[in-house]
Amino acid sequence: MSGHSPSTLAAARGEPSYVWRDGQERRLRMIGHWAELHGARVLEAGCGLGMYSSQIRRRYSLHVEAFDVELERVKEARRDTPHALVAAAEALPYRSNLFDTIISNEVIEHVQDDRLAVREMVRVLKPGGRIVLFCPNRWYPVEQHGHYWKGRYHFGNTPLINYLPDRWRNKLAPHVRTYTARQVRRLFEGLPVRIVHQSRIFGGYDNIIQRYPRAGRLLRDTLYVLERTPFRFFGLSHLLVVEKVDA
Repeated sequence: MSGHSPSTLAAARGEPSYVWRDGQERRLRMIGHWAELHGARVLEAGCGLGMYSSQIRRRYSLHVEAFDVELERVKEARRDTPHALVAAAEALPYRSNLFDTIISNEVIEHVQDDRLAVREMVRVLKPGGRIVLFCPNRWYPVEQHGHYWKGRYHFGNTPLINYLPDRWRNKLAPHVRTYTARQVRRLFEGLPVRIVHQSRIFGGYDNIIQRYPRAGRLLRDTLYVLERTPFRFFGLSHLLVVEKVDA
């Protein structure tokens, strides 16, 4: 593990997945539904400890690469994904038109320049290839990345911060972005892609289920049903799938 405390890295980069549970399994199924994994050349953009890379290598393809900006996290990821390296999302060390599938799971909100990071993902994607991107929904009632108050960072969930006007919200959470549906689409404006799918999803709530199994499962199953209703407006994350077209 990194020598940084969890809250320090959470403020700068967010917290990666440390264990593989139902929430991650569900997202992997979504990725496999919308993009090619079997025998594909796959890139995990902002891999953290490499949980998704590891699972894809074990199940679908050996042609998996990954990067993260944190060296200590990349070292962990390399245990299962040898082709993991340190890189910034805004300057990818890959040739153009290389990958069949690119996964960006709750990463774009942390990069310095989200528009440039998206442009780089599109550049290294093959024509016909797809990006599957998850990122925070502005209208989820809880900000999960902590907040700043009087110059100090407080780790953990904070209700309703994202409902405040930008000038107040960005003082409390300057370290992480959230997106409306329109803002997610705008990241790809002017790029040679078409939008294949856009929706909002709720989380896996595995920590709640671990502590309160029956109540937690009821909460999760109810929220999954709400994804098929207008209440998905309040989902945890956006799911956006784009496909590269010939320029």
